[in-house]
Amino acid sequence: MNTFKVITPVDGSVYVECTQHGHADIEKALSSAVKTQKEWKNLPVSARKPYIENFITAFGDLKDRISEELTWQMGRPISHSPFEVRGTLERAKGMLNLAEKTLGDIVPDPVPGFNRYIKREPLGIIFVIPAWNYPYLIAVNSVIPALLAGNAVVLRHSAQTPLVAERFADAFRKAGLPEGLFNVLHLDHSDTANVIRDRRINFVAFTGSVNGGHQVQQVAAGSFIGVGLELGGKDPAYVRPDVNMDYAVENLVDGAFFNAGQSCCGIERIYVHESVYDKFVEGYIELTKKYKLGNPLDKETNLGPVAKKNGADTVKNHIASAVKAGAKTLIDPALFPQTALGYNYLAPQVLVNVDHSMEIMTEESFGPVVGIMKVKNDAEAVKLMNDSNYGLTASIWTENEDEAITVGNQVETGTWFMNRCDYLDPYLAWTGVKDTGRGCTLSAVGYEQLTRPKSYHLRIKTS
Repeated sequence: MNTFKVITPVDGSVYVECTQHGHADIEKALSSAVKTQKEWKNLPVSARKPYIENFITAFGDLKDRISEELTWQMGRPISHSPFEVRGTLERAKGMLNLAEKTLGDIVPDPVPGFNRYIKREPLGIIFVIPAWNYPYLIAVNSVIPALLAGNAVVLRHSAQTPLVAERFADAFRKAGLPEGLFNVLHLDHSDTANVIRDRRINFVAFTGSVNGGHQVQQVAAGSFIGVGLELGGKDPAYVRPDVNMDYAVENLVDGAFFNAGQSCCGIERIYVHESVYDKFVEGYIELTKKYKLGNPLDKETNLGPVAKKNGADTVKNHIASAVKAGAKTLIDPALFPQTALGYNYLAPQVLVNVDHSMEIMTEESFGPVVGIMKVKNDAEAVKLMNDSNYGLTASIWTENEDEAITVGNQVETGTWFMNRCDYLDPYLAWTGVKDTGRGCTLSAVGYEQLTRPKSYHLRIKTS
């Protein structure tokens, strides 16, 4: 029996050791899922909803345990971890509210003598492979709508956050969900690929790196199944001259450094109109210096360690490379002596004199660092925002809604924000363009990739 260890970024110790599932476990999970889903799909949505309502209650009851485990597994400050519980419940409730109307039959205009409608049928078994950085929020985007749509779910979570899968399972057991509809498998990469290849899998929802997304797509290419891929971003913000300066500074600092910058839709690059550039940078630096880096179990800490050593390596390399190419760092690391707590404890950093020849402005850093550039006008901002291989979210900071829409119509992105960032609304489509991936979760649109249309064309009069 193979096991794997979760190394906590809090102090580098082994936090938990988990059993890795083998071929017999995989076969049991898939067989059970197939059997139970055949009955589940025949229930009306109204009969599925009470199980999800019960899950929401059970999950909420676990909030204290979930929050502490999140901090140990990925280093998020204990003062912030409850936000993920609330966000998970918000998204689950949102998809629950949308389910009956969205999954109902589509009925075209009537034609005498015929009964015509389109039924939304579940796909079967959904294989969910979430990332570790927002481990509950990413998973819930697919898990809850998949079940509401009549599918069974197999969840393979990151080896950094395996207990997330276990808490999902605990909540579903308490909710009374029929056995076999929700399954947890702790798998290595090889067995993960084998599950994707299994003919009983009907859809794969993956969140991770671009390289990981390509691998998933290549494995899935052997069968005609759908693949949803959310592969990260390098999300920009544009600060216009008519900005509410204090509001923008506060939210863009938070957008860059919350969760130690480990957010697919976090702010990684900022373009500021030249007329307000100096004032913005001054305010940004002043607020950044107030962050409290430290042990995430301390309730006063609001910036914890990054989760993985290779993540810390990426951030450090991006900063060093940019400085070597002429960029300037504005935060003295000596202001954050808590970096001595360990390699993963990174001081927040802000760079200026940056440009798009530097990785800090083009490649995903996924840590507490941001680059700020001066621009002359909207056109230059749009050009720079679009100069990216990614397109998850982008934001504009202005008091003019009409101008925000005009600029937004030109920006290549999945979500366009005005005076907001780093947030998912469960009633809006979560999607991206370019190397950010393909497919959509959340909103009524998110149900489409978890179902297939089946047309009924019934002639009810033959004479």
